[in-house]
Amino acid sequence: PGEQAVQMASAVTATPGRVCSFEPSVWDDFFIHYEPQPLKTSEDCMRVKAQKLQEDVQMLFQTFTSVVQKMNLIDTLQRLGIDHLFEDQINTAMNEIHEKEFNSCSLYDVALRFRLLRESGLRVSPDVFSKFKGKDGSLSRDIISEPRGLLSLYNAAYLSIPGESELDEAVIFAGHHLESMRSSLNYPFSEQVKRNLEIPLPRTLKRLDAPYYIAEYQQEKAYNTTILELAKLDFNLLQRLHQEEIKAFCQWGNDLYEEVRLTYSRHRIVECYFWSYTEYHERHYGDARIILAKLLVLVTLLDDTFDMHATLEEGWKLNEAIQRYAILSLGNPIR
Repeated sequence: PGEQAVQMASAVTATPGRVCSFEPSVWDDFFIHYEPQPLKTSEDCMRVKAQKLQEDVQMLFQTFTSVVQKMNLIDTLQRLGIDHLFEDQINTAMNEIHEKEFNSCSLYDVALRFRLLRESGLRVSPDVFSKFKGKDGSLSRDIISEPRGLLSLYNAAYLSIPGESELDEAVIFAGHHLESMRSSLNYPFSEQVKRNLEIPLPRTLKRLDAPYYIAEYQQEKAYNTTILELAKLDFNLLQRLHQEEIKAFCQWGNDLYEEVRLTYSRHRIVECYFWSYTEYHERHYGDARIILAKLLVLVTLLDDTFDMHATLEEGWKLNEAIQRYAILSLGNPIR
């Protein structure tokens, strides 16, 4: 499909229509020529160590028996960006958390459970927050003295669905009070509040947030050294993989633009890879990551061809060619 789309778009260049030039890529050939600093330890040794640490962390799912312990473990793994290493264990634990009765009076724990369940696609009612409301039905001012609970509520409330006005009110309530107390909070919690007020946790690009939380996690009193070391190793290993991928992808993009000669189109190779990378950063999604990035590049080429270069008549012809290709490729079964 990619080659067909390029051929279709290339055919339009024979008769230039409207010409509009975009700003050149700010990256130029930076990633093609970029050479990362050599690792102090070989990647093979890092992988072996990471595997051992992963096995040690898996044991924590058996060691931790209470709902609160398992919730905090899952939350930590997700925010450190290593939850993809424990998908089966997390799914099992989340089903247990969903099925077990939970009567905590801690706003932090109740909101954390609510957020984790909704992020996992498991049903949970906003009525769990009723215990933190006053007689008038609004959130009690008593919870203002719990900044960690407020932040947990703030992030959880962003997972509301249409009609849950009480969660919309919770966002406003918690956000207002967190903003007013920001200057009095200590690091690293103050930084977490700052980032989440800008972008709530459910809307955060977790791969981009992970290095911040890795630095903050090791400042927490009860941090787990095994989890922290695994997070650092996994981040560095994935970073090296992504560096290799983007180098090859940028070279592919440059070759594509030179071959097709679509000089009027935006050169946004790095941005397309970044878009794909934020969606599929895990190692086992390497093929999906590159396929999506290439599709985004081709869509950009076609979009600029229609909007900035082709005449109306040429646009109609290109659209007809695409429709014919869609019918041929999707409409007829292989015999």
